[in-house]
Amino acid sequence: MAPPHGGVTVSGGMQPAETTADSTSRGALLLDFGGRRESIPAGTVFVIGRAADLSIDSNPYMHRRFLEISERDGMWWLANVGSGLTASVASADGLAQSWLAPGSSMPLVFGVTTIMFTAGSTTYELSLTAETPFYEVSTSWTPVSEASGVAELLSPMQRIVLTALAEPLLRRRAEGAVQLPTAEQVATRLGWPVEKLERRLGSLSDKFARHGIRGLGRGTDGETPAAQRARLVEHAVGARIVTTDDLSLLDAFVAQETAGASV
Repeated sequence: MAPPHGGVTVSGGMQPAETTADSTSRGALLLDFGGRRESIPAGTVFVIGRAADLSIDSNPYMHRRFLEISERDGMWWLANVGSGLTASVASADGLAQSWLAPGSSMPLVFGVTTIMFTAGSTTYELSLTAETPFYEVSTSWTPVSEASGVAELLSPMQRIVLTALAEPLLRRRAEGAVQLPTAEQVATRLGWPVEKLERRLGSLSDKFARHGIRGLGRGTDGETPAAQRARLVEHAVGARIVTTDDLSLLDAFVAQETAGASV
């Protein structure tokens, strides 16, 4: 199945990056987007956007140049060179996560980094695998993070709501791009009025915001409800707060609600 706004191409027009004479290369990065793989050589700049090296050219909400991947001073960096879109960046295990706002940049220090971003109603996910990562993470490394703290505080119903919101992404992550459901579609899935769902989502956003998760909380920087839902999905999936294991809980809840309604 082709992803929504499926005009996604990878070109070979990468530009040389500015490097210092004493910099030590970290090797190449392997980009994986819905099964499309591209090696980004050291010393080059790779751009993601509507008219870029990874070109998402059918989505009018995508910036012409959105994310820029480059190597400098012996380290790979990710920069948001767009003007409005944000990206959620996480380690492969979800234990470390960051929110990349316009004008911000961050080093790519882990062996595998997952990046998610939303343009319009479509959420995209890609991964970057470092040939020689800056950090070699021990399997016993289990830091206490804001994300894990919030996950422990979620009620079973809040987990179900998050899972329903992220359901398309959880079921079709391999495609690289999915259409997120509207509030009306999520409410229908749960058998609720839209107003009830919106109250639940507002409480969830506020809970994450109180625990220091950026980009969430009602009224954040004038974000629309759709943008807030997208940020919830990006954070919940990227931080492994909800996973494919939670889909069975959602299915069981829907089946129970349907059976109750038919009585």
